[in-house]
Amino acid sequence: MASGFGLHGGKGRCFDVWMDFSECISRCTMPAECALLRDDYFECLHHRKEFSRLNAINKERERQTKEKPKGEDTEHH
Repeated sequence: MASGFGLHGGKGRCFDVWMDFSECISRCTMPAECALLRDDYFECLHHRKEFSRLNAINKERERQTKEKPKGEDTEHH
């Protein structure tokens, strides 16, 4: 995960975030102090918050489309 190498060589997309988290863990007295950096690292790896937000946006868009009365499909200027 944190080898530092990307898929096509070079630096991995989450390597800098990992280094920040790793540095925090090495100098902190309680691991909870680095919880935000840990969350950032996992988000970089898995994009769970990003996908949740996109799903919520799409669900709301679908709801609004279904809710729209038939006469509102065209814009009048």
